[in-house]
Amino acid sequence: MNMASSKVLFIIKSKSKLQFQFLILHSCLLLSLSYTTNNGFHSIDLESLSHSSSCNHHPSTGKPSKPPTPSTIQVYTPCPPLPLTADDARVRSIQAKVRRATTSDAFNDVKATLPAHLGIGNYAVTVSLGTPPKSLSLNFDTGSDLTWTQCQPCSGSCYPQDDPIFDPSSSTTYSKIQCAAPQCSTLRLSPGVFATCAVTDCNYRLQYGDRSTSAGEFSKDTLTLTPDDTVPDFLFGCGQENRGLFVKSAGLLGLGRDAISIVSQTEKKYGKYFSYCLPSTPSSTGHLTFGKTGSPSSGVAFAPFANSRGTSFYFLDITGISVAGQELSIDRTIFTTAGNLIDSGTVITRLPATAYGALSQAFQEGMTSYPRAPPTTLLDTCYDLSNFTTVTLPRIAFTFAGNLKVNLDFYQMLSIHSIQQVCLAFAANQNDQDVGIFGNIQQRGLEVVYDVAGGNIGLGPGGC
Repeated sequence: MNMASSKVLFIIKSKSKLQFQFLILHSCLLLSLSYTTNNGFHSIDLESLSHSSSCNHHPSTGKPSKPPTPSTIQVYTPCPPLPLTADDARVRSIQAKVRRATTSDAFNDVKATLPAHLGIGNYAVTVSLGTPPKSLSLNFDTGSDLTWTQCQPCSGSCYPQDDPIFDPSSSTTYSKIQCAAPQCSTLRLSPGVFATCAVTDCNYRLQYGDRSTSAGEFSKDTLTLTPDDTVPDFLFGCGQENRGLFVKSAGLLGLGRDAISIVSQTEKKYGKYFSYCLPSTPSSTGHLTFGKTGSPSSGVAFAPFANSRGTSFYFLDITGISVAGQELSIDRTIFTTAGNLIDSGTVITRLPATAYGALSQAFQEGMTSYPRAPPTTLLDTCYDLSNFTTVTLPRIAFTFAGNLKVNLDFYQMLSIHSIQQVCLAFAANQNDQDVGIFGNIQQRGLEVVYDVAGGNIGLGPGGC
């Protein structure tokens, strides 16, 4: 995965400067961007910009990013995304969860907080539930375990969603989990999930980092991943009281390590092995694949999972960061003290404050030809590129445990708010003791392979 050059060259061609005013995180504009790599440089052509017609939960066009198999689902970007303040809420929730799992502190104010947030920068898949199967768009999340969807009747409230709300009375294979059933006991042990009993039925309640909630009946039904691939008696939450910023998705598909996640529920079928590629733009598609469908892409290299620290998160140790081909002088204990996890639902990568400071400073030293721009709420290393047609960026690379090195490209380095405000897509934790998170901007376009049973994670270019 290593590249010979330490610089990235972006050549921008447009008929006017206005044509380059686009958003990746805060808009649903289609960025028609093609580029080639030559002698270690990326040549970027931004000639065509238009409003996206694929910013929805059921794209009717687009080919899967890899050959379809019985267990491969198309991944797409739901729109519109929400402000990054919600991403911050998710990060605080994850960090509180990790602290609570590794300390004796009570953390009474976060006991009801599931470390997840839907809607911002999340990625979605379309699956079906019930018999006959009803199509549902679900955000998938490696930081969550319980899969849930909105259900009729909405006894409290249901938020607007694109799909018809699932009606369990219309499914011949639906049933509620009883309080005395062992599945209810399993639910009670799941981190962040509160299980209660209403007479004989097992109920659940989740509260997310931004105070969004889902509550309802713990149930089972047939889950259809593709027409050729079904999961009978799949355990899920049938949510009848749901509030929050869910961007019209029907719910969530939980990919965490806990016993109630889809990864664990399908262990006998898929061997706790899944992979995905997150599309770089709303116009492109990725994939979510369960099970081994052959050898990983030739460019995929593996690193061992780090200790999960009593949580269902996937921890992956960072051992170094380089900018412009130079390893940053960061004491490795900065990374190992708090640890680092990889998360499909966090947008902006969070680093220990010391590590982020070194990264930002080195990036600025490679960007002295370009004027600075005002910071955003979350991002502080920003530039005004309105007077340039060619932009040269210092290459950023991350090294993980096992000497797994990942070079980042244009999509994975920058958050582009407008031509006047292009920002480095990383942020600092409040201190070096907070867990780091490798977010989904940096994962875009990568093949990300989770060999949970084998204790390894794989990363490689060209996933979609």
